[in-house]
Amino acid sequence: MASIAIPAQTTDKTHWEWQYLDLMRRIWEHGDERIDRTGIGTRSVLGAQIRFDLSGGAVPLVTTKRVYWKTAVREFLWFLTGETNIRPLVLQGVKIWNEWPHAGYVKATGEAISLEDFASRIADDEAFALKWGDLGPVYGKQWIDWPTYQPAGEGLYRKGPGINQVAQVVDSLRTNPGSRRHIVEGWNVAELDRMALPPCHKTYQFHVGSGRLNCALYQRSCDVALGLPFNLLGAALFTRMLAQQCDLEPGELVWLGGDTHLYLNHADLVEEQLSRPPAGEAVMTINRRPDSMFDYRIEDFEVSGYAPQAAISAPVAV
Repeated sequence: MASIAIPAQTTDKTHWEWQYLDLMRRIWEHGDERIDRTGIGTRSVLGAQIRFDLSGGAVPLVTTKRVYWKTAVREFLWFLTGETNIRPLVLQGVKIWNEWPHAGYVKATGEAISLEDFASRIADDEAFALKWGDLGPVYGKQWIDWPTYQPAGEGLYRKGPGINQVAQVVDSLRTNPGSRRHIVEGWNVAELDRMALPPCHKTYQFHVGSGRLNCALYQRSCDVALGLPFNLLGAALFTRMLAQQCDLEPGELVWLGGDTHLYLNHADLVEEQLSRPPAGEAVMTINRRPDSMFDYRIEDFEVSGYAPQAAISAPVAV
């Protein structure tokens, strides 16, 4: 297996981010090299864990490269609307989902349109966005409107009322905090084929102990270089918002990775990031308590103490 030169780290390892960097190093140096769905190839391990204490407003923002935290928050708030079309994100300047509908459009039409021009058409033409900007029943649809079906005669069924899993978890945390069923699930087997990308951060389970709200996130597939920094922040944000709505203090975030991988074309990113020691601690403040989980706005969130090193760009595998 080909390798790259990565200097050994001797810096004090009390900073939480060493868990992330050590995982990156382990995958790159010892992961199994595989051909994946995208055809690019990965180095992969099965089973990984990162733990982070959310007390005192702390949030797991990676410091060895810049993470655009407002983009992550905007994406998470979009999930909570149940929306599946990229247009609301595009209008906010969020580009992280554009590649999938763009690839679908090019494949279906044969038009050699650039990603940037495609996003501009999504923003400018609502009818075009309606036809070409939908991702299928991805995260938000499953979280907020999980489909149900009811009998409608012999052998027939009709669509029933959707299940709002997030609202159910808020209610169960308030009324039955000791339950082991505080779960939000995205892996709807019956609808996977209709999704642009089946859910990676698929299962959130919440746990109440000593007045603190803890979260375990199981991620079935994880792009450590590009996806995991966003996933950690999203899970922390989810936990903080739920804690505020349920009169609890944020506790511990436990992230669990299934197929945890680095893409082979991310060698430059890996080498650069592993040469940088982490420093500093980010703190998130929520400026108000809205009436529900579904009423937060981007301006409700502030992050202080975040002084990351420079951004590192790398291609997204579609």
